[in-house]
Amino acid sequence: MISNDMKYTKMFEPGKIGKVTIKNRVVLPPIGTGLAFFSGEASPDIIRYYEERAKGGCGLIITEITRIDEEHGWGLARQLAVTKGGYISGLQRLVDTVHKYGTKIFVQLHHPGREGHARINPSKNQIVAPTAMVTERCAEMPHELSTNEVEALVSKYVLGATIAKFAGADGVELHAAHGYLINQFLSPFSNKRTDKYGGSFEKRMRFIEEIILSIHKVCGPNFPIGVRLSVDEFMGDDGITLEMGIEISKYLEKLGINHIHVSCGIYESGQNIIPIHIYPQACRRNLAQAIKDAVSIPVISINNIKEPEVAEQLLADGVCDFVAVGRGQLADPEWVNKARKGEDISIRKCIGCCRCIEAISYGRHFECSVNPRLGRELEFLELEKNGEGKKIIVVGGGPAGMQAAKVLAQRNFKVTLFEAKEKLGGALVLAGKNIDKEKLVWFIDTMSYELEQLGVDVRLNTMATEESIQALNPYGVFVCCGGNHIEPKIPGIESEKAIRVIDYLEGRAQPGKKVAVIGSGATGIETAATLVSRGHEVTVIEMLPKIGSGIIDRVLNVLVARLIKNGVSLLPGHKLTAIIETGVKLEKMVDGSEMEMEFDSVILALGICPQQEYAVELASVFDKSVVLGDALLSSTVLEAIRDANGTAWVF
Repeated sequence: MISNDMKYTKMFEPGKIGKVTIKNRVVLPPIGTGLAFFSGEASPDIIRYYEERAKGGCGLIITEITRIDEEHGWGLARQLAVTKGGYISGLQRLVDTVHKYGTKIFVQLHHPGREGHARINPSKNQIVAPTAMVTERCAEMPHELSTNEVEALVSKYVLGATIAKFAGADGVELHAAHGYLINQFLSPFSNKRTDKYGGSFEKRMRFIEEIILSIHKVCGPNFPIGVRLSVDEFMGDDGITLEMGIEISKYLEKLGINHIHVSCGIYESGQNIIPIHIYPQACRRNLAQAIKDAVSIPVISINNIKEPEVAEQLLADGVCDFVAVGRGQLADPEWVNKARKGEDISIRKCIGCCRCIEAISYGRHFECSVNPRLGRELEFLELEKNGEGKKIIVVGGGPAGMQAAKVLAQRNFKVTLFEAKEKLGGALVLAGKNIDKEKLVWFIDTMSYELEQLGVDVRLNTMATEESIQALNPYGVFVCCGGNHIEPKIPGIESEKAIRVIDYLEGRAQPGKKVAVIGSGATGIETAATLVSRGHEVTVIEMLPKIGSGIIDRVLNVLVARLIKNGVSLLPGHKLTAIIETGVKLEKMVDGSEMEMEFDSVILALGICPQQEYAVELASVFDKSVVLGDALLSSTVLEAIRDANGTAWVF
């Protein structure tokens, strides 16, 4: 029963996929976690990870990519597997755990094909594909599957579905998106075969058709089968276009599948698969709508959803039947429950930084910039509430200071937070002023709300001193005072042409038409994007040989492409040596030669210098004290939040 005063009514209507009733319209889509045992069995870590999302109110969970082939089908070094009966019991524990909360769970069956790596496979077997074509990102030539080998893979998908059913899963989903094996058979871009599995549209459909019909035969007509499909590969006429995606979807419906999970892109167009922060919410609305208009079975839509109101609108507009909220539920496992209560401000929303995806891509532990417990739910399971009202002083209201204050307050310490500026957020306040960075403002607002709800005594416009801290006689002190912007000691640094990035973003200085941005870190790159959007001619100058050092590749590639498209010039390998009347003097790092360039203004975005001397001096006065965040070492949001959370948890 849905309350009449519920803010989001469509989202909390029950829905059906096949004969399976789902309590609401929110789906956790498949996201690789790296939390399973190396063998492929469900570990306590992955069970707890999924449990938190089920407990958080999610209606349907679709597991991470789940391996169906041990020979050459490894998509992650640690992933769930359904290749033999020995995996049933662990998977059953996972299913039973999720079911406790009334949440349904489908197992996604996956094979990477040519988008795999032989080194991940313990036997180091060569990767395989419908056609021997190298994916640039993977850079490995696959073995072209014989007809018999393709037929054998059909049987492996069927075995995987059978194991999932025996484990109690409510259904399965075939991963036919993002350029993985089934997608490779469907696409004219990656399928150049001339046997029964390639050539015409019907022949390219044969592989998935045989899988679907065989699963129906073995598992029965009431066991749901869904398909996650890249309905547009963004490869032009060479690959699957939206028109072809519609045709495929209709064909799949006739085969008796129970849902289409609309996605897009392949590795060659990879920036389209996982949108970074500059993409708007509902950016794939047109794709979902096109499929929804073409089929009568339920449509699940990925749509870069961060806010509940966006999910609700997509459902209300009939764009889809279910909304896939992936990274949103990584950032906050209580996303659904908080949406049900209408407590949007309390949701720690995904900021689109892609740190979660980067970690998994490079074999590191699953992590999230705004949720330090992601993938470590068992490690941070029970918070010891032993503060007993003892006073803790937190110096600095940036991400490290706010996270430390939150955890300490949850532990029943009496927390006072000193912030020298007029607003909480630290360096995030400045970063949030650039174009497409509004998600950082959301994060600041949510963390501020958390501190308010916990009763933290926040003292803005208050510079912490040894005397002011001692006056409160604290039990402990957390020094999270942040850093200072780096300013080079060069001729002309005091001239009117020189503008600190903080002064530009806070509106205290306006640059001329032609602007040099010195530094290509995140702040420099994003400030350049802001400047060009406001009509300036921009050149980014970087001393290092590569633009964007420290920015993850997945994000950097999109940002750089946008800058170049908008006419921004990029000049790596050049050091600023002086600001002169006409512009700047530069030293070429490759040979030490000098050059001059004309600019009206020079914006300095050279990064943060930790306030170590002040921080360490302040902390040294008190027996129980720690220094965190940019006060100690320049850090990302992820590092600041993670370190503050862990330290405050055990303090």
